[in-house]
Amino acid sequence: MNEIALIEKSYDLAREKYAQLGVETEAALEQLSKIPISLNCWQGDDVGGFETPEAELSGGGIQVTGNYPGKARTADELRMDAEKAFSFIPGNHRFNLHAIYGEFGGQLVDRDEITADHFRAWIGWAKKNNIKLDFNATCFSHPKANDGFTLSSKDPALRQFWIEHVQRCREISATMGRELNSPCIHNLWIPDGMKDIPVDRWAHRQLLKKSLDEIFSSQYSATEMKDAIESKLFGLGSESFVVGSHEFYLGYAIANKKMICFDLGHFHPTESVADKISATLLYVDELLFHVSRGVRWDSDHTVVLNDEVKAVAEELVRGEFLPRVNVALDFFDATLNRVGAWVVGARATLKAFLVALLEPHAKLVEAEEKSDYFARLALLDELKTMPFGAVWDYYCLKNDVPVGEELISAVHRYEMDVLTKRG
Repeated sequence: MNEIALIEKSYDLAREKYAQLGVETEAALEQLSKIPISLNCWQGDDVGGFETPEAELSGGGIQVTGNYPGKARTADELRMDAEKAFSFIPGNHRFNLHAIYGEFGGQLVDRDEITADHFRAWIGWAKKNNIKLDFNATCFSHPKANDGFTLSSKDPALRQFWIEHVQRCREISATMGRELNSPCIHNLWIPDGMKDIPVDRWAHRQLLKKSLDEIFSSQYSATEMKDAIESKLFGLGSESFVVGSHEFYLGYAIANKKMICFDLGHFHPTESVADKISATLLYVDELLFHVSRGVRWDSDHTVVLNDEVKAVAEELVRGEFLPRVNVALDFFDATLNRVGAWVVGARATLKAFLVALLEPHAKLVEAEEKSDYFARLALLDELKTMPFGAVWDYYCLKNDVPVGEELISAVHRYEMDVLTKRG
């Protein structure tokens, strides 16, 4: 039996197995095909960007480790790598840019001067490849962020510089959304905080609120762009105090009808991000998820199919929240093949959604409503050994992307043909 026939036979057996539980695998795959994942540009070049030829990550509470060969050195190389990654991921997905990834023609353009013209090549590339774009202000890796404060700085000139930067980023986002006929999500994260215990937390949070109010005074159509604001528990150099805490941004999002961004690495390791979903969606219209993997801290490891990612996917599916959520990857690992990291992370996220979509939701709810918690627990445990892998392989086959270990050899071929020649 050839490989394709084996995949199809395994899928037929899995389909019958799930049908016994009242689950239609074809319906699950149809739903899965409608979930776009926004790939993070910063995985492809270690958060360097293209502001200057020597641009690289510095400061701002984040750090990239590793020096695996083949990093994208130009926007063209990054686009080439992203196209290859997309060719390995089933479904139709998005691409997520940071402001430092504009193309500035060798000129020094400061961040309070960037415009949509600096992203024309990205918009053209997205149109050509039927890809939608998302965007982020870059409030780190800049001399005016060196003291640890941007939008909450007590220096009015510094604060105004960053306000102007974010305002321009929102304008660029609106242009992208308008020209690509899909709302561009603009996410705002800032590194502001202190390494040691502050005396006056209130002043910085007042200033951050004031800056946000000024930034959001400009209104854009929701058909063009949507605003998200992202909290963090701590960062390098902000271990004791983060101005933009979860409570700060959640309150601001509710009061001002903004989207809140939950990054899976931005909470205490014992916190359940999944548990926050239903509580938050009572008060806000949409959520943005940055899918990451923290190991001991917010270390931005490549996403894998772990319990945290599965729990989030299960909660989103069980609550029928998918129309109200947006999903993006957020990690940067320079210890392994960067294209491979993109693909592993995206496919792991999609696998988590598939596991959730293959749950016999009606049976589980029925047991719960009857207070038959034994049946609920037993069924949830039985699902762990159900053949979802056969359904996933079939989905990859039908989307003409590598199945199983084929992915490894496909990524290795690209590495040998392209990445190793970059020096």
